[in-house]
Amino acid sequence: MSSSIEQTLNQKLEKIFQRLKLDTKFAFVKNSDRPDLSDFQCNGALALAKPLHKNPREIAGNIAALLEQDTDIAAVSVDGPGFINISLDNGFIARIAGSLAGDERFGCKKVEKPHKIVMDFGGPNVAKALHVGHLRSAVIGESIRRIETFVGNTVISDVHFGDWGTPMGMIIAEIIRQDGSLDKVETYDVGAISAFYKQANARCKEDEAAKETARQITADLQNGNPEYRKAWKYLRDVSVADVKKIYAELGAHFDLWLGESDAHAACGEVIELAKDKGVSEVDDGATIIRLPETNKPMPPVILVKSDGGVGYQVTDIATIKMRVNDLKAEEIIYVVDKRQTLHFEQVFQVVQMLGIAPDVKLSHIGFGTVNGADGKPFKTRDGGVMNLADLINLSKEKVRQSMPKPGEVEGYGEPEIEKLVSEIAFGAIKFQDLKNNIGSGYVFELDDFAKFDGKTGPYIQYAIARINSILRKAQAQNLTEGDVIIENADERNLALKLMQFENVVFRAHEEKEPSIIADYAYTLAQNFSNFYNTCPIMTADEVQISASRLKLARLVRDVLKQLLYLLGIEAPEVMLKA
Repeated sequence: MSSSIEQTLNQKLEKIFQRLKLDTKFAFVKNSDRPDLSDFQCNGALALAKPLHKNPREIAGNIAALLEQDTDIAAVSVDGPGFINISLDNGFIARIAGSLAGDERFGCKKVEKPHKIVMDFGGPNVAKALHVGHLRSAVIGESIRRIETFVGNTVISDVHFGDWGTPMGMIIAEIIRQDGSLDKVETYDVGAISAFYKQANARCKEDEAAKETARQITADLQNGNPEYRKAWKYLRDVSVADVKKIYAELGAHFDLWLGESDAHAACGEVIELAKDKGVSEVDDGATIIRLPETNKPMPPVILVKSDGGVGYQVTDIATIKMRVNDLKAEEIIYVVDKRQTLHFEQVFQVVQMLGIAPDVKLSHIGFGTVNGADGKPFKTRDGGVMNLADLINLSKEKVRQSMPKPGEVEGYGEPEIEKLVSEIAFGAIKFQDLKNNIGSGYVFELDDFAKFDGKTGPYIQYAIARINSILRKAQAQNLTEGDVIIENADERNLALKLMQFENVVFRAHEEKEPSIIADYAYTLAQNFSNFYNTCPIMTADEVQISASRLKLARLVRDVLKQLLYLLGIEAPEVMLKA
Protein backbone atom coordinates (compact mmCIF):
# COMPACT_ATOMS: atom_id res chain seq x y z
CA MET A 1 0.00 0.00 0.00
CA SER A 2 1.30 3.48 -0.83
CA SER A 3 1.81 5.69 2.22
CA SER A 4 0.43 8.66 0.27
CA ILE A 5 -3.32 8.83 0.80
CA GLU A 6 -3.97 10.75 -2.44
CA GLN A 7 -1.88 8.31 -4.45
CA THR A 8 -3.69 5.34 -2.95
CA LEU A 9 -7.11 6.82 -3.69
CA ASN A 10 -6.03 7.82 -7.18
CA GLN A 11 -4.96 4.23 -7.86
CA LYS A 12 -8.37 2.99 -6.72
CA LEU A 13 -10.13 5.53 -8.95
CA GLU A 14 -7.90 4.71 -11.92
CA LYS A 15 -8.96 1.06 -11.79
CA ILE A 16 -12.63 2.09 -11.65
CA PHE A 17 -12.19 4.52 -14.56
CA GLN A 18 -10.51 1.77 -16.59
CA ARG A 19 -13.36 -0.61 -15.79
CA LEU A 20 -15.89 2.01 -16.93
CA LYS A 21 -13.74 2.88 -19.99
CA LEU A 22 -13.30 6.49 -18.80
CA ASP A 23 -10.26 8.67 -19.43
CA THR A 24 -7.97 8.00 -16.44
CA LYS A 25 -6.38 11.44 -16.54
CA PHE A 26 -9.43 12.62 -14.56
CA ALA A 27 -9.07 9.84 -11.98
CA PHE A 28 -7.76 11.84 -9.06
CA VAL A 29 -8.98 13.26 -5.76
CA LYS A 30 -8.46 16.51 -3.89
CA ASN A 31 -9.09 17.48 -0.31
CA SER A 32 -12.79 18.11 0.12
CA ASP A 33 -14.06 21.68 -0.23
CA ARG A 34 -16.60 20.66 2.42
CA PRO A 35 -14.69 18.70 5.10
CA ASP A 36 -17.93 18.56 7.10
CA LEU A 37 -19.40 16.35 4.33
CA SER A 38 -16.43 14.24 3.23
CA ASP A 39 -12.68 13.75 3.40
CA PHE A 40 -11.95 13.94 -0.33
CA GLN A 41 -13.77 14.68 -3.56
CA CYS A 42 -13.36 13.70 -7.19
CA ASN A 43 -14.54 16.15 -9.87
CA GLY A 44 -13.65 13.97 -12.85
CA ALA A 45 -17.26 13.37 -13.88
CA LEU A 46 -17.74 17.06 -14.68
CA ALA A 47 -14.72 17.11 -16.99
CA LEU A 48 -15.87 13.90 -18.72
CA ALA A 49 -19.45 15.04 -19.34
CA LYS A 50 -18.83 17.19 -22.40
CA PRO A 51 -16.64 14.79 -24.44
CA LEU A 52 -18.92 11.85 -23.57
CA HIS A 53 -22.16 13.83 -24.16
CA LYS A 54 -23.53 12.50 -20.89
CA ASN A 55 -25.03 13.98 -17.74
CA PRO A 56 -22.16 14.38 -15.23
CA ARG A 57 -24.35 13.08 -12.39
CA GLU A 58 -24.90 9.87 -14.33
CA ILE A 59 -21.14 9.41 -14.80
CA ALA A 60 -20.53 10.26 -11.15
CA GLY A 61 -23.20 7.80 -10.06
CA ASN A 62 -21.53 4.95 -11.96
CA ILE A 63 -18.17 5.78 -10.39
CA ALA A 64 -19.70 6.12 -6.91
CA ALA A 65 -21.47 2.74 -7.22
CA LEU A 66 -18.11 0.96 -7.67
CA LEU A 67 -16.40 3.03 -4.97
CA GLU A 68 -19.07 1.91 -2.49
CA GLN A 69 -17.90 -1.69 -2.93
CA ASP A 70 -14.45 -0.79 -1.54
CA THR A 71 -14.19 -1.60 2.18
CA ASP A 72 -11.63 1.20 2.62
CA ILE A 73 -14.38 3.69 1.81
CA ALA A 74 -16.92 4.44 4.55
CA ALA A 75 -19.34 6.53 2.49
CA VAL A 76 -19.73 7.88 -1.04
CA SER A 77 -22.23 10.44 -2.29
CA VAL A 78 -22.82 12.51 -5.43
CA ASP A 79 -23.44 16.18 -4.83
CA GLY A 80 -24.37 19.15 -7.01
CA PRO A 81 -23.71 18.76 -10.75
CA GLY A 82 -21.52 15.68 -10.24
CA PHE A 83 -19.05 16.05 -7.37
CA ILE A 84 -18.16 12.68 -5.84
CA ASN A 85 -17.74 12.94 -2.06
CA ILE A 86 -15.56 10.28 -0.46
CA SER A 87 -15.34 9.53 3.27
CA LEU A 88 -12.71 7.05 4.39
CA ASP A 89 -13.05 4.11 6.73
CA ASN A 90 -11.33 4.65 10.07
CA GLY A 91 -9.41 1.39 9.73
CA PHE A 92 -8.07 2.54 6.36
CA ILE A 93 -7.02 5.90 7.84
CA ALA A 94 -5.29 4.07 10.69
CA ARG A 95 -3.31 1.84 8.30
CA ILE A 96 -2.17 4.80 6.19
CA ALA A 97 -1.16 6.76 9.30
CA GLY A 98 0.79 3.75 10.52
CA SER A 99 2.64 3.51 7.22
CA LEU A 100 3.52 7.22 7.42
CA ALA A 101 5.03 6.66 10.86
CA GLY A 102 7.37 4.04 9.39
CA ASP A 103 8.47 6.18 6.43
CA GLU A 104 11.26 8.73 6.84
CA ARG A 105 9.68 10.78 4.01
CA PHE A 106 6.17 10.53 5.49
CA GLY A 107 4.67 9.31 2.23
CA CYS A 108 6.22 12.03 0.08
CA LYS A 109 7.56 10.82 -3.26
CA LYS A 110 10.25 12.59 -5.26
CA VAL A 111 9.83 14.29 -8.63
CA GLU A 112 9.63 11.90 -11.58
CA LYS A 113 12.27 13.76 -13.58
CA PRO A 114 14.81 15.41 -11.26
CA HIS A 115 16.86 18.21 -12.76
CA LYS A 116 19.63 20.64 -11.85
CA ILE A 117 18.63 24.05 -10.50
CA VAL A 118 20.94 26.99 -9.89
CA MET A 119 19.50 29.34 -7.28
CA ASP A 120 20.68 32.94 -7.00
CA PHE A 121 19.80 34.54 -3.67
CA GLY A 122 21.49 36.61 -1.00
CA GLY A 123 22.85 39.42 -3.18
CA PRO A 124 25.24 41.12 -0.70
CA ASN A 125 27.55 43.92 -1.82
CA VAL A 126 31.14 44.79 -0.96
CA ALA A 127 31.41 47.29 1.92
CA LYS A 128 27.66 47.40 2.48
CA ALA A 129 26.30 45.92 5.69
CA LEU A 130 23.49 43.43 5.19
CA HIS A 131 20.21 45.21 5.80
CA VAL A 132 16.69 44.00 6.56
CA GLY A 133 15.97 43.58 2.83
CA HIS A 134 18.63 40.87 2.65
CA LEU A 135 16.66 38.92 5.27
CA ARG A 136 13.87 37.97 2.87
CA SER A 137 16.25 36.96 0.09
CA ALA A 138 18.23 34.67 2.41
CA VAL A 139 15.26 33.19 4.28
CA ILE A 140 13.02 32.64 1.25
CA GLY A 141 15.87 31.42 -0.93
CA GLU A 142 17.11 28.95 1.67
CA SER A 143 13.63 27.53 2.21
CA ILE A 144 13.04 27.04 -1.51
CA ARG A 145 16.51 25.45 -1.79
CA ARG A 146 15.60 22.93 0.92
CA ILE A 147 12.18 22.18 -0.60
CA GLU A 148 13.66 21.60 -4.06
CA THR A 149 16.36 19.35 -2.63
CA PHE A 150 13.80 17.39 -0.61
CA VAL A 151 11.69 16.61 -3.67
CA GLY A 152 14.76 15.24 -5.44
CA ASN A 153 16.21 18.05 -7.53
CA THR A 154 19.90 18.92 -7.47
CA VAL A 155 20.32 22.50 -6.29
CA ILE A 156 23.42 24.69 -6.54
CA SER A 157 23.08 27.92 -4.56
CA ASP A 158 25.12 31.01 -5.43
CA VAL A 159 25.28 34.19 -3.32
CA HIS A 160 26.21 36.32 -6.39
CA PHE A 161 28.33 38.91 -4.60
CA GLY A 162 28.09 42.54 -5.81
CA ASP A 163 31.78 43.28 -6.20
CA TRP A 164 32.37 44.76 -9.64
CA GLY A 165 30.26 47.86 -10.12
CA THR A 166 30.60 51.58 -9.47
CA PRO A 167 30.56 51.20 -5.64
CA MET A 168 34.00 49.60 -5.88
CA GLY A 169 35.32 52.60 -7.79
CA MET A 170 33.70 54.91 -5.25
CA ILE A 171 35.42 53.18 -2.29
CA ILE A 172 38.83 53.14 -3.97
CA ALA A 173 38.47 56.79 -4.96
CA GLU A 174 37.52 57.78 -1.40
CA ILE A 175 40.48 55.92 0.12
CA ILE A 176 42.84 57.66 -2.33
CA ARG A 177 41.23 61.03 -1.58
CA GLN A 178 41.71 60.60 2.16
CA ASP A 179 45.06 58.76 2.24
CA GLY A 180 46.69 60.04 -0.94
CA SER A 181 47.29 56.45 -2.09
CA LEU A 182 46.17 52.85 -1.59
CA ASP A 183 49.18 51.94 0.57
CA LYS A 184 47.10 51.59 3.77
CA VAL A 185 44.12 49.77 2.23
CA GLU A 186 45.05 46.39 3.73
CA THR A 187 44.96 47.80 7.26
CA TYR A 188 41.21 48.52 7.11
CA ASP A 189 38.56 46.27 8.62
CA VAL A 190 34.98 45.92 7.42
CA GLY A 191 33.79 48.80 9.62
CA ALA A 192 36.34 51.19 8.11
CA ILE A 193 35.58 50.00 4.58
CA SER A 194 31.87 50.52 5.14
CA ALA A 195 32.56 54.03 6.44
CA PHE A 196 34.58 54.82 3.30
CA TYR A 197 31.64 53.69 1.18
CA LYS A 198 29.14 55.85 3.07
CA GLN A 199 31.38 58.91 2.71
CA ALA A 200 31.97 58.20 -0.98
CA ASN A 201 28.28 57.70 -1.64
CA ALA A 202 27.39 61.03 -0.01
CA ARG A 203 30.21 62.80 -1.89
CA CYS A 204 29.23 61.42 -5.31
CA LYS A 205 25.65 62.57 -4.82
CA GLU A 206 26.82 66.15 -4.39
CA ASP A 207 29.97 66.32 -6.50
CA GLU A 208 29.83 65.46 -10.19
CA ALA A 209 33.62 65.45 -10.43
CA ALA A 210 33.87 62.86 -7.64
CA LYS A 211 31.23 60.81 -9.41
CA GLU A 212 33.21 60.95 -12.66
CA THR A 213 36.42 59.93 -10.86
CA ALA A 214 34.65 56.90 -9.37
CA ARG A 215 33.32 55.93 -12.79
CA GLN A 216 36.79 56.16 -14.33
CA ILE A 217 38.39 54.11 -11.55
CA THR A 218 35.64 51.48 -11.98
CA ALA A 219 36.39 51.25 -15.72
CA ASP A 220 40.15 51.01 -15.04
CA LEU A 221 39.54 48.31 -12.41
CA GLN A 222 37.47 46.29 -14.84
CA ASN A 223 40.10 46.75 -17.54
CA GLY A 224 42.83 45.29 -15.33
CA ASN A 225 44.64 48.13 -13.51
CA PRO A 226 46.95 46.08 -11.21
CA GLU A 227 46.95 48.55 -8.28
CA TYR A 228 43.15 48.76 -8.28
CA ARG A 229 42.83 44.99 -8.68
CA LYS A 230 45.02 44.37 -5.62
CA ALA A 231 42.97 46.80 -3.50
CA TRP A 232 39.73 45.34 -4.86
CA LYS A 233 40.74 41.79 -3.90
CA TYR A 234 41.42 42.82 -0.30
CA LEU A 235 38.19 44.82 -0.02
CA ARG A 236 36.23 41.89 -1.43
CA ASP A 237 37.84 39.28 0.83
CA VAL A 238 37.16 41.30 3.99
CA SER A 239 33.53 41.90 2.98
CA VAL A 240 32.91 38.25 2.09
CA ALA A 241 34.33 37.05 5.43
CA ASP A 242 32.01 39.41 7.31
CA VAL A 243 28.91 38.44 5.31
CA LYS A 244 29.63 34.73 5.71
CA LYS A 245 29.33 35.05 9.48
CA ILE A 246 25.79 36.45 9.31
CA TYR A 247 24.62 33.99 6.67
CA ALA A 248 26.04 31.13 8.74
CA GLU A 249 24.08 32.39 11.75
CA LEU A 250 20.96 32.69 9.58
CA GLY A 251 21.46 29.12 8.35
CA ALA A 252 21.55 30.20 4.70
CA HIS A 253 23.72 27.78 2.71
CA PHE A 254 25.61 28.78 -0.42
CA ASP A 255 27.55 26.31 -2.52
CA LEU A 256 29.20 29.09 -4.50
CA TRP A 257 30.52 32.49 -3.43
CA LEU A 258 30.98 33.85 -6.91
CA GLY A 259 30.62 37.54 -7.63
CA GLU A 260 29.90 39.83 -10.54
CA SER A 261 33.67 39.92 -11.13
CA ASP A 262 33.70 36.21 -11.97
CA ALA A 263 31.50 36.93 -14.98
CA HIS A 264 33.75 39.70 -16.33
CA ALA A 265 35.38 37.58 -19.07
CA ALA A 266 31.98 36.20 -20.12
CA CYS A 267 30.67 39.78 -20.39
CA GLY A 268 33.01 40.33 -23.32
CA GLU A 269 31.71 37.14 -24.92
CA VAL A 270 28.13 38.36 -24.55
CA ILE A 271 28.98 41.71 -26.14
CA GLU A 272 30.68 39.97 -29.08
CA LEU A 273 27.79 37.51 -29.45
CA ALA A 274 25.28 40.38 -29.62
CA LYS A 275 27.39 42.04 -32.29
CA ASP A 276 27.73 38.81 -34.31
CA LYS A 277 23.97 38.22 -34.18
CA GLY A 278 23.32 41.78 -35.29
CA VAL A 279 21.10 42.67 -32.34
CA SER A 280 23.29 45.43 -30.83
CA GLU A 281 23.85 48.99 -32.01
CA VAL A 282 25.80 52.08 -30.96
CA ASP A 283 23.71 54.93 -29.61
CA ASP A 284 25.26 58.15 -28.30
CA GLY A 285 28.57 56.38 -27.64
CA ALA A 286 27.00 53.40 -25.83
CA THR A 287 26.43 49.90 -27.19
CA ILE A 288 22.83 48.83 -26.59
CA ILE A 289 20.22 46.21 -27.45
CA ARG A 290 16.74 47.52 -28.16
CA LEU A 291 13.98 45.27 -26.87
CA PRO A 292 10.64 44.70 -28.57
CA GLU A 293 7.79 46.37 -26.72
CA THR A 294 4.77 44.24 -25.90
CA ASN A 295 2.20 45.53 -23.44
CA LYS A 296 4.56 48.03 -21.84
CA PRO A 297 7.64 50.09 -22.79
CA MET A 298 10.90 48.19 -22.47
CA PRO A 299 14.03 50.32 -22.04
CA PRO A 300 17.06 49.18 -24.04
CA VAL A 301 19.77 47.09 -22.38
CA ILE A 302 23.11 48.86 -22.20
CA LEU A 303 25.95 46.49 -23.03
CA VAL A 304 28.80 49.01 -22.93
CA LYS A 305 28.42 52.46 -21.37
CA SER A 306 29.80 55.52 -23.14
CA ASP A 307 32.72 55.57 -20.66
CA GLY A 308 33.68 52.03 -21.67
CA GLY A 309 32.34 50.34 -18.55
CA VAL A 310 30.19 47.21 -18.82
CA GLY A 311 26.44 47.71 -18.33
CA TYR A 312 24.82 46.46 -15.13
CA GLN A 313 22.57 43.93 -16.88
CA VAL A 314 25.39 42.38 -18.92
CA THR A 315 26.83 40.81 -15.78
CA ASP A 316 23.59 38.90 -15.15
CA ILE A 317 23.38 37.84 -18.81
CA ALA A 318 26.99 36.62 -18.71
CA THR A 319 26.35 34.83 -15.41
CA ILE A 320 23.45 32.93 -16.96
CA LYS A 321 25.76 31.93 -19.81
CA MET A 322 28.31 30.59 -17.30
CA ARG A 323 25.67 28.76 -15.28
CA VAL A 324 24.41 26.98 -18.37
CA ASN A 325 27.83 26.20 -19.84
CA ASP A 326 29.81 25.45 -16.67
CA LEU A 327 27.20 24.24 -14.18
CA LYS A 328 24.85 22.60 -16.72
CA ALA A 329 21.86 24.38 -15.18
CA GLU A 330 18.46 23.23 -16.40
CA GLU A 331 16.62 25.85 -14.36
CA ILE A 332 17.82 29.13 -12.85
CA ILE A 333 15.86 30.80 -10.06
CA TYR A 334 16.49 34.33 -8.78
CA VAL A 335 15.10 35.29 -5.36
CA VAL A 336 15.32 39.07 -5.51
CA ASP A 337 13.21 42.07 -4.44
CA LYS A 338 10.22 42.42 -6.79
CA ARG A 339 11.29 46.00 -7.52
CA GLN A 340 13.88 44.36 -9.80
CA THR A 341 11.19 42.77 -11.97
CA LEU A 342 11.86 44.98 -15.02
CA HIS A 343 15.59 44.25 -14.79
CA PHE A 344 15.00 40.50 -14.99
CA GLU A 345 12.45 40.84 -17.77
CA GLN A 346 15.12 42.67 -19.79
CA VAL A 347 17.83 40.16 -18.92
CA PHE A 348 15.68 37.15 -19.79
CA GLN A 349 14.64 38.73 -23.12
CA VAL A 350 18.26 39.32 -24.13
CA VAL A 351 19.21 35.78 -23.08
CA GLN A 352 16.45 34.49 -25.35
CA MET A 353 17.50 36.78 -28.24
CA LEU A 354 21.12 35.57 -27.98
CA GLY A 355 20.20 31.88 -27.59
CA ILE A 356 22.34 31.65 -24.46
CA ALA A 357 20.10 29.32 -22.44
CA PRO A 358 18.02 27.14 -24.77
CA ASP A 359 15.50 24.92 -22.93
CA VAL A 360 16.55 26.41 -19.58
CA LYS A 361 13.75 27.72 -17.38
CA LEU A 362 14.51 31.20 -16.04
CA SER A 363 12.41 32.64 -13.25
CA HIS A 364 12.48 35.62 -10.92
CA ILE A 365 10.74 35.16 -7.58
CA GLY A 366 10.13 38.71 -6.46
CA PHE A 367 9.47 39.38 -2.78
CA GLY A 368 7.83 42.31 -1.02
CA THR A 369 9.43 44.56 1.58
CA VAL A 370 9.80 44.11 5.33
CA ASN A 371 7.87 47.03 6.80
CA GLY A 372 7.53 48.83 10.12
CA ALA A 373 4.27 49.57 11.91
CA ASP A 374 3.73 52.54 9.55
CA GLY A 375 3.59 50.16 6.59
CA LYS A 376 6.82 51.57 5.12
CA PRO A 377 10.15 49.74 4.79
CA PHE A 378 11.53 48.92 8.26
CA LYS A 379 13.83 51.66 9.54
CA THR A 380 16.00 52.41 12.56
CA ARG A 381 14.86 55.06 15.05
CA ASP A 382 16.94 57.68 13.24
CA GLY A 383 15.26 56.84 9.94
CA GLY A 384 18.09 54.80 8.39
CA VAL A 385 17.80 51.34 6.86
CA MET A 386 17.82 48.68 9.59
CA ASN A 387 20.96 46.56 9.49
CA LEU A 388 20.29 42.83 9.57
CA ALA A 389 22.74 42.30 12.44
CA ASP A 390 20.87 44.91 14.50
CA LEU A 391 17.53 43.30 13.72
CA ILE A 392 18.88 39.92 14.82
CA ASN A 393 20.18 41.41 18.08
CA LEU A 394 16.84 43.11 18.77
CA SER A 395 15.06 39.82 18.19
CA LYS A 396 17.39 37.88 20.46
CA GLU A 397 16.95 40.44 23.21
CA LYS A 398 13.17 40.14 22.90
CA VAL A 399 13.38 36.35 23.29
CA ARG A 400 15.93 36.63 26.10
CA GLN A 401 13.40 38.62 28.15
CA SER A 402 11.08 35.59 28.26
CA MET A 403 13.82 33.11 29.17
CA PRO A 404 15.13 32.06 32.60
CA LYS A 405 18.50 33.44 33.60
CA PRO A 406 21.55 31.17 33.23
CA GLY A 407 21.68 28.72 36.12
CA GLU A 408 18.01 29.07 37.10
CA VAL A 409 17.21 25.77 35.35
CA GLU A 410 19.42 22.77 36.04
CA GLY A 411 21.70 22.03 33.12
CA TYR A 412 21.17 25.40 31.49
CA GLY A 413 24.10 27.71 31.94
CA GLU A 414 24.84 30.70 29.71
CA PRO A 415 25.93 28.68 26.61
CA GLU A 416 22.79 26.52 26.72
CA ILE A 417 20.47 29.50 27.28
CA GLU A 418 22.08 31.52 24.49
CA LYS A 419 21.83 28.58 22.09
CA LEU A 420 18.12 28.31 22.90
CA VAL A 421 17.66 32.09 22.57
CA SER A 422 19.27 31.95 19.13
CA GLU A 423 17.15 29.00 17.94
CA ILE A 424 13.90 30.63 19.12
CA ALA A 425 14.80 34.10 17.82
CA PHE A 426 15.71 32.83 14.37
CA GLY A 427 12.65 30.58 14.36
CA ALA A 428 10.52 33.62 15.14
CA ILE A 429 12.19 35.86 12.53
CA LYS A 430 12.01 33.27 9.76
CA PHE A 431 8.48 32.09 10.46
CA GLN A 432 7.14 35.64 10.60
CA ASP A 433 8.66 36.15 7.14
CA LEU A 434 7.73 32.80 5.59
CA LYS A 435 4.13 32.66 6.80
CA ASN A 436 3.46 35.54 4.40
CA ASN A 437 3.01 35.20 0.66
CA ILE A 438 6.37 35.91 -0.98
CA GLY A 439 5.07 38.69 -3.20
CA SER A 440 3.49 40.59 -0.33
CA GLY A 441 5.27 42.91 2.04
CA TYR A 442 4.67 42.39 5.74
CA VAL A 443 4.94 44.29 9.00
CA PHE A 444 7.73 43.13 11.30
CA GLU A 445 6.07 42.94 14.72
CA LEU A 446 8.83 42.74 17.31
CA ASP A 447 6.32 42.63 20.18
CA ASP A 448 4.29 39.75 18.75
CA PHE A 449 6.59 37.61 16.63
CA ALA A 450 8.20 35.66 19.52
CA LYS A 451 5.01 34.72 21.34
CA PHE A 452 4.49 31.07 22.25
CA ASP A 453 0.89 31.21 21.04
CA GLY A 454 -0.68 32.25 17.75
CA LYS A 455 0.78 31.74 14.29
CA THR A 456 4.45 32.07 15.26
CA GLY A 457 7.60 30.03 14.96
CA PRO A 458 7.93 29.56 18.75
CA TYR A 459 4.37 28.15 18.86
CA ILE A 460 5.40 25.32 16.55
CA GLN A 461 8.75 24.87 18.27
CA TYR A 462 6.85 24.62 21.57
CA ALA A 463 4.52 21.97 20.12
CA ILE A 464 7.57 19.87 19.21
CA ALA A 465 9.14 20.36 22.64
CA ARG A 466 5.84 19.41 24.27
CA ILE A 467 5.74 16.13 22.34
CA ASN A 468 9.40 15.48 23.21
CA SER A 469 8.37 15.72 26.87
CA ILE A 470 5.52 13.25 26.30
CA LEU A 471 7.89 10.80 24.60
CA ARG A 472 10.37 11.04 27.48
CA LYS A 473 7.61 10.34 30.03
CA ALA A 474 6.38 7.39 27.97
CA GLN A 475 9.89 5.95 27.84
CA ALA A 476 10.23 6.35 31.60
CA GLN A 477 6.98 4.37 32.04
CA ASN A 478 8.04 1.73 29.48
CA LEU A 479 5.16 2.64 27.17
CA THR A 480 5.90 1.75 23.56
CA GLU A 481 4.19 2.61 20.29
CA GLY A 482 1.60 0.29 18.79
CA ASP A 483 -0.69 0.05 15.78
CA VAL A 484 -2.69 3.19 15.07
CA ILE A 485 -6.32 2.98 16.15
CA ILE A 486 -8.83 5.68 15.19
CA GLU A 487 -11.60 5.99 17.77
CA ASN A 488 -12.75 9.61 17.82
CA ALA A 489 -12.98 12.76 15.70
CA ASP A 490 -9.79 14.41 16.97
CA GLU A 491 -7.70 11.31 16.27
CA ARG A 492 -9.29 11.11 12.83
CA ASN A 493 -8.73 14.80 12.05
CA LEU A 494 -5.10 14.61 13.17
CA ALA A 495 -4.41 11.53 11.05
CA LEU A 496 -6.06 13.10 8.00
CA LYS A 497 -4.04 16.29 8.49
CA LEU A 498 -0.82 14.24 8.65
CA MET A 499 -1.77 12.62 5.35
CA GLN A 500 -1.66 16.00 3.61
CA PHE A 501 2.15 16.19 3.96
CA GLU A 502 3.01 15.10 0.41
CA ASN A 503 0.36 17.31 -1.16
CA VAL A 504 1.58 20.34 0.80
CA VAL A 505 5.25 19.78 -0.03
CA PHE A 506 4.55 19.42 -3.75
CA ARG A 507 2.33 22.50 -3.79
CA ALA A 508 5.14 24.47 -2.15
CA HIS A 509 7.58 23.03 -4.71
CA GLU A 510 5.40 23.77 -7.72
CA GLU A 511 4.44 27.27 -6.61
CA LYS A 512 7.84 28.10 -5.05
CA GLU A 513 5.88 29.32 -2.02
CA PRO A 514 7.16 28.41 1.48
CA SER A 515 4.09 30.01 3.10
CA ILE A 516 2.21 26.82 2.13
CA ILE A 517 4.59 24.86 4.39
CA ALA A 518 4.30 27.44 7.18
CA ASP A 519 0.50 27.40 7.12
CA TYR A 520 0.39 23.60 7.19
CA ALA A 521 2.87 23.44 10.10
CA TYR A 522 0.70 25.83 12.10
CA THR A 523 -2.57 23.99 11.44
CA LEU A 524 -0.95 20.62 12.18
CA ALA A 525 0.30 21.98 15.53
CA GLN A 526 -3.23 23.23 16.23
CA ASN A 527 -4.68 19.83 15.36
CA PHE A 528 -2.26 18.17 17.74
CA SER A 529 -3.26 20.58 20.52
CA ASN A 530 -6.94 19.63 20.01
CA PHE A 531 -6.01 15.95 19.95
CA TYR A 532 -3.92 16.18 23.12
CA ASN A 533 -6.68 18.00 25.00
CA THR A 534 -9.29 15.30 24.27
CA CYS A 535 -7.20 12.15 23.80
CA PRO A 536 -5.10 11.30 26.88
CA ILE A 537 -1.99 9.34 26.03
CA MET A 538 -0.48 8.18 29.30
CA THR A 539 -3.83 7.69 31.05
CA ALA A 540 -5.92 6.16 28.27
CA ASP A 541 -8.33 3.39 29.32
CA GLU A 542 -6.47 0.72 27.33
CA VAL A 543 -2.76 0.14 26.73
CA GLN A 544 -3.43 -0.33 22.98
CA ILE A 545 -5.02 3.14 22.80
CA SER A 546 -2.09 4.71 24.67
CA ALA A 547 0.33 2.98 22.30
CA SER A 548 -1.63 4.18 19.26
CA ARG A 549 -1.78 7.77 20.46
CA LEU A 550 1.91 7.70 21.31
CA LYS A 551 2.68 6.72 17.72
CA LEU A 552 0.49 9.55 16.41
CA ALA A 553 2.22 12.01 18.75
CA ARG A 554 5.67 10.90 17.64
CA LEU A 555 4.60 11.13 13.97
CA VAL A 556 3.36 14.70 14.49
CA ARG A 557 6.68 15.57 16.15
CA ASP A 558 8.68 14.14 13.27
CA VAL A 559 6.55 15.80 10.59
CA LEU A 560 6.70 19.17 12.35
CA LYS A 561 10.48 18.89 12.62
CA GLN A 562 10.69 18.14 8.90
CA LEU A 563 8.43 21.08 8.08
CA LEU A 564 10.53 23.44 10.19
CA TYR A 565 13.67 22.11 8.50
CA LEU A 566 12.14 22.96 5.11
CA LEU A 567 11.61 26.48 6.44
CA GLY A 568 15.20 26.65 7.69
CA ILE A 569 14.14 26.63 11.35
CA GLU A 570 15.67 24.65 14.21
CA ALA A 571 13.52 22.55 16.55
CA PRO A 572 14.86 22.79 20.14
CA GLU A 573 14.55 19.66 22.26
CA VAL A 574 13.02 21.71 25.08
CA MET A 575 11.51 25.18 25.41
CA LEU A 576 12.05 27.17 28.60
CA LYS A 577 10.04 30.10 29.91
CA ALA A 578 10.91 32.58 32.62
